[in-house]
Amino acid sequence: MADGHSFHSSILREYDIRGIVGETLHEDDAIALGQAFGSLVIEGGGRRVCVGYDGRQSSPGMEAALVEGLKSTGLDVDRIGLGPSPMLYYATADCGADAGIMVTGSHNPPTHNGFKMMLGRKPFYGDAIKNLGARAASGVFATGNGTVADRPAFENYVARVLSDFKGGKDLSVVWDPGNGAAGDAVTAAVKGLPGRHLVINGEIDGTFPNHHPDPTIPENLQQLRDAVAEQGADVGFAFDGDGDRIGIIDGNGSILWGDQILIILGESVLSEYPGAPIIADVKASQVLFDEIARMGGQPVMAKTGHSLIKAKMNELNAPLAGEMSGHIFFADHYYGFDDALYAAVRFLSILCQMKETLAERYAQIPKAVNTPELRFPCPDDRKFAVIEEVKKRLSEAGANVNDVDGVRVSEGGGWWLLRASNTQAVLVARCEADSEASLAALKRSLSDQLEASGVSLPD
Repeated sequence: MADGHSFHSSILREYDIRGIVGETLHEDDAIALGQAFGSLVIEGGGRRVCVGYDGRQSSPGMEAALVEGLKSTGLDVDRIGLGPSPMLYYATADCGADAGIMVTGSHNPPTHNGFKMMLGRKPFYGDAIKNLGARAASGVFATGNGTVADRPAFENYVARVLSDFKGGKDLSVVWDPGNGAAGDAVTAAVKGLPGRHLVINGEIDGTFPNHHPDPTIPENLQQLRDAVAEQGADVGFAFDGDGDRIGIIDGNGSILWGDQILIILGESVLSEYPGAPIIADVKASQVLFDEIARMGGQPVMAKTGHSLIKAKMNELNAPLAGEMSGHIFFADHYYGFDDALYAAVRFLSILCQMKETLAERYAQIPKAVNTPELRFPCPDDRKFAVIEEVKKRLSEAGANVNDVDGVRVSEGGGWWLLRASNTQAVLVARCEADSEASLAALKRSLSDQLEASGVSLPD
């Protein structure tokens, strides 16, 4: 039995492992993770695991340490190389590996890093991640003589992403990988697409010198908006740090949020799968759910969280799902995981066949008045209790409540949402209405409920 290993209490998260390099996350954590996770794979009858890494400065060292730990359990390790997280997901599915681990800090600052895992074809999350901590602490690991092989997946991945593109009119497109791990894949992919393409911030640089790689924050899209305007482009695509989330700008510089992206993609998917379920997270606009229903689909509201969305897709056999955060999941002609480059290619394929421009199509989408996502501190040992207190009061008052993930309350021509973050000590809220007056009333209702539980809504 090996000596046990203790992870820092903050790094075992709901959907991944993530910490600050040199403070809460070290290379010996990567070795221990390989030993603990590899033991689970071996005990489940698995033999082969794929490993990839992103462009952060600490990632090559973390990857090497992880491979060492995995190999020590007797696993055969395929190193697929530098690229976005979806390339790791693709390689794991394509080669029939039993598991996959991606070394990535996603969209976190350059000082952070972490690991995303899949076991079989399913995401590895929640209690399974917490249990890795107990396994590592026990020091009880499988041992064996595994092998390590370099099996680059880059060319096959790019070819697979492009394989579902359907041509049409040529368009002008600007791409911004944000110096993240999708940079090389984007640069290679555009060479296989018709039209006029400009890639900005395409060099993979883990210091993210131009802007933070999170396409849900408008300031991070400003460079892309400027380039779209300068080029007179039809569309702009942005990516997060590890290439699993997308942002889209139309030719007028308008931002399409995750639910608006899903409306356009959903229309195309439903033309092939009439009546199919289309899944979106609880933060999505009511406009999306109404539009999916109008187009003949079955709108499904699900819990926020990319691992939870994937599980719901498998349960319902849904061809398409998405989150407000920009995760888009295609099981239609693809593997059911979130891949921003694949989503961009599919989106571009639709644009190339539309009669109108993206800006014209965006103008046709019904608009609601809403708040941005409101996030405010609440201790971990209190946040879920607040949700339960609010739910109880609303239930007693006979309110119209959807409790699939926190509370989503329909009233006064709109709705408000309050949920506890699964990854941070915060509460998350959002309000949407048909007018500014209705929105103000909804915010008052939300604020009243929070105050009744001793929490103040930020201004």
